[in-house]
Amino acid sequence: MSDFEHAIRDAGAVIEARTGRNLVAALLIGSALGAVFVFSLIIDKQYFMLLIAVFIGFGTWELATISRTDKRHVPRIPILISALAMVPTTYYFGALGQLLTLAAGIGFTIVWHAIQRGLSRATVTDRDMIMSAFTLAYVPFLVSFTLIMTARDGGEWWTLGTMIIIASIDTGAYATGLLFGRHPMAPKISPKKTWEGFAGSVVFALVAGFIIATQMIHIDWWWGMVFGLILVGTATTGDLIESLIKRELGTKDASHLLPGHGGFLDRLDSVLPSMFVASIFAVLFS
Repeated sequence: MSDFEHAIRDAGAVIEARTGRNLVAALLIGSALGAVFVFSLIIDKQYFMLLIAVFIGFGTWELATISRTDKRHVPRIPILISALAMVPTTYYFGALGQLLTLAAGIGFTIVWHAIQRGLSRATVTDRDMIMSAFTLAYVPFLVSFTLIMTARDGGEWWTLGTMIIIASIDTGAYATGLLFGRHPMAPKISPKKTWEGFAGSVVFALVAGFIIATQMIHIDWWWGMVFGLILVGTATTGDLIESLIKRELGTKDASHLLPGHGGFLDRLDSVLPSMFVASIFAVLFS
């Protein structure tokens, strides 16, 4: 092995030790997902709906799975059926379909719990019910705002622009946190997240917001920068919320389906609250 290869390997080991991620795997998987995302949006929105169904399906299944502890039981089958049903109803019928499917899914899950209790005499607690409803509200409901936004005329550009800003926020936080991170933001929730990384995410978000506003969604540049700043808040909050959930459930990653990233749920953390806010901006400015 050459000195250059040794240097690359050592640098990768240092990065993985500081971030807990395999950088090469993360870049390859991230690039592949990004290419599929862009392709599905630009070629045909129907393909994008299928892509979102994949993320909703796996993300919901992962959260339901890690929630099945000795303290609670979340039934994965009704949760998954309800989550996937929310994709076409939201895309074709908007907020009405989204809300009705959420309500029907929670009702379906309650009935499933009741039948399960009757057949097996299993004890179903309020904690089980609450976690089941939370799983539906947290993953498929929040992700489905992406479908509401995309289904609008020109909405694909809002969705693409939002994801570019979120990716910029994640990149800024990762790079500056890796290089300069010294002061933990929330050491008890997410020890590797630093204030230096947060500052970097703000800078990247402002630049990305300016570019997306002027070149893609065609709103005033300063509104684009405001949009970027708001997404910093939602993305960071989403990241911390998921870290808190995983800490409560006693797991580091939702799964290991995406090397270098963890699971699908781990890739949705900053997206979940951000898409809700982005959909409001899309309604107001388009």
